[in-house]
Amino acid sequence: MEPPYLTRLNPPQREAVLSTEGPVLMLAGAGTGKTAALTARLAHILNQRLAWPSEILGLTFTNKAAAEMRERVRAHVGDAIEGMPWLGTFHSIGARLLRRHAELVGLQANFTILDTDDQLRLLKQLIIAEGLDEKRFPARLLGGLIDRWKNKGLSPADLDTKESYTFANGKGQVLYAAYQARLKALNACDFGDLLLHWLDVLKRERAVLEGYQQRFKYILVDEYQDTNIVQYLILRLLAQTRKNICCVGDDDQSIYSWRGAEVANILKFEADFPGAKIIRLEQNYRSTPHILAAASGLIAHNGTRLGKTLWTEAQSGEKVRVEAVWDGAEEARRVSDEIERIQREGGRANDCAILVRAQFQTREFEDRFIATGTPYRIIGGFRFYERAEIRDALAYLRVVQQPADDLAFERIINVPKRGLGDKAVQRVQMLARRQGCALVHGAALILDSDELTPQARRALGSLVGDIARWRDAAKALTPADLVRQILDECGYTAMLQADKSPESAGRMENLAELARAMEEYDTLGDFLEHVSLVMDNDARDAEDKVTLMTIHAAKGLEFRQTFLVGWEEGVFPSQRALDEGGLASLEEERRLAYVAITRARESCIILHAANRRIYGQWTSSIPSRFIDELPPEHIRQDTTMTGMGTMGWATSSQQPIRAVAARSSAKPAGWSEAPRADVAPGSRVFHTKFGYGTIAEIDGNRLEIDFEQAGRKRVLDSFIAPA
Repeated sequence: MEPPYLTRLNPPQREAVLSTEGPVLMLAGAGTGKTAALTARLAHILNQRLAWPSEILGLTFTNKAAAEMRERVRAHVGDAIEGMPWLGTFHSIGARLLRRHAELVGLQANFTILDTDDQLRLLKQLIIAEGLDEKRFPARLLGGLIDRWKNKGLSPADLDTKESYTFANGKGQVLYAAYQARLKALNACDFGDLLLHWLDVLKRERAVLEGYQQRFKYILVDEYQDTNIVQYLILRLLAQTRKNICCVGDDDQSIYSWRGAEVANILKFEADFPGAKIIRLEQNYRSTPHILAAASGLIAHNGTRLGKTLWTEAQSGEKVRVEAVWDGAEEARRVSDEIERIQREGGRANDCAILVRAQFQTREFEDRFIATGTPYRIIGGFRFYERAEIRDALAYLRVVQQPADDLAFERIINVPKRGLGDKAVQRVQMLARRQGCALVHGAALILDSDELTPQARRALGSLVGDIARWRDAAKALTPADLVRQILDECGYTAMLQADKSPESAGRMENLAELARAMEEYDTLGDFLEHVSLVMDNDARDAEDKVTLMTIHAAKGLEFRQTFLVGWEEGVFPSQRALDEGGLASLEEERRLAYVAITRARESCIILHAANRRIYGQWTSSIPSRFIDELPPEHIRQDTTMTGMGTMGWATSSQQPIRAVAARSSAKPAGWSEAPRADVAPGSRVFHTKFGYGTIAEIDGNRLEIDFEQAGRKRVLDSFIAPA
């Protein structure tokens, strides 16, 4: 009699389970049951006694995935799974192995694993000791570079001149080496070391490598497309003897290059393991045929992929809807109204998800849901008004509005850093308590004493003076102009500009979005009251909530109804990603779009705005190139969402998706499909932002221009002039 874990599998899944010998790549598309196949394979190996539990290495990327795999296997083989010590995340297994061989890398078995704060504190000390200005060369930037080097498997000795010059004019290698030496002196390592040291031991100690090659009869790796170089090198070493390695992944869902993931790892699996069996899981159990066809048609435009075609036995369902709206506010209204319609017809808010490319896009939806009383949740990030940079800005505003707000003053007194230590803050608090006054008044009083050092007194006096000046300015400035002035003058903007970490750009975007949101309010008090209502709503618990999240955070999840918003050039694909990574980044952005579409089970609506407010500037937006790449036979315009007010846009299913029909009385500047008569490929033109350039391609009134300084950009012809 066949074991239960085999009877529920389709033929490709079954083949992946039974192909136990030799290298296997399970190319598993979105929603194709890869977890079921992977756990069934593990259960089969144990059930057939092909290996003891302690002879199997199972690697995942999250503790949640490891726990889920363990529970599923337990359902098939019982308590035998408890004897499987080598099932876990790369880093947890790395830590276990490193403690066994710590002495080989100059550590003791009881080494400490530093958290991010400790790591940054140590790096700052080393930067200062090297005679560098920590503000000009921040520890966070060096920490990010070291993490990147470790993800690539590079020790200090492996850095070339180019890599070393990415920090402090060539000091990168010296500081990296000093950092590693200091870690050993402290008997400590960071998370990157858990893998880098593991790789080092395997490369240098042949006896150790051969021991683990013999121990691990089978290796199973989940989400192989997300592996970085050091993880790839470790796996290749461990699998060289037996070659019984099974990797499960999807090259079309490789979206984490910013975390070090290398899509090339999965693309060259056959080259690394000659004779490897490639098994494609293509039957989708999640989405309708139209959704799958739209996603497959889009991802087919990527050149570097192994290729597969998803299909389903489900009924065809509705086509993917593409909606054009006037601006971000109209986009939020459209989505909100559609969710209300779903709820009126018996649907649940839990079934609805709004997926954004960047976190700043959530603010407009949060405000709309507050106005309509729609419960929502943020997954994979903080709610807009809970983000640290937003709370900091709000604290400044609260002190300006209400000087007695001690909690707000405590938050900003040393943010950005002003050289006010804990002792200085404690002295201000003690004086304020003795005098029975607010902290800001206590701070003003202590300036006339010798309680503080001269440096602390100057810093505190500057802050107190600034608060008084901003309070006067608030009488004349709009709330939006006030917050921009405060952020610039207090040094917060400069602090973020000096921070070269990947998160800093997003934090700048969030603050720009905060200022934009404040433009809708006449007084600072009105805005702060609105924020209080938002935070009160966030604190209430409700089971049925709309989900707001980034596409990156949505990977692995599914929803009955998805709204994919902000599909415009510059937003999605992200202009910053394209500027930094070129074609490789464009393909990753397209994979991100593929992930977004395949989150939907029954309904997928894509929205793009004719106008978008970004960094406080209105721009006429061009629909994302990804919309052009969707197969038209699987796309339609839903007329039930047109004519919703005078600002409603509509697209015609009889025309290309990007041909937007006329608004009731006017169109945005340059929103015509007809090209200008005075432009042609090869023409030299001038753009006020990008400078001089040469037209490369023309698509209606949209131009591809090679600019001398800015590179290739997509612009509307109304924004250029003949040179």
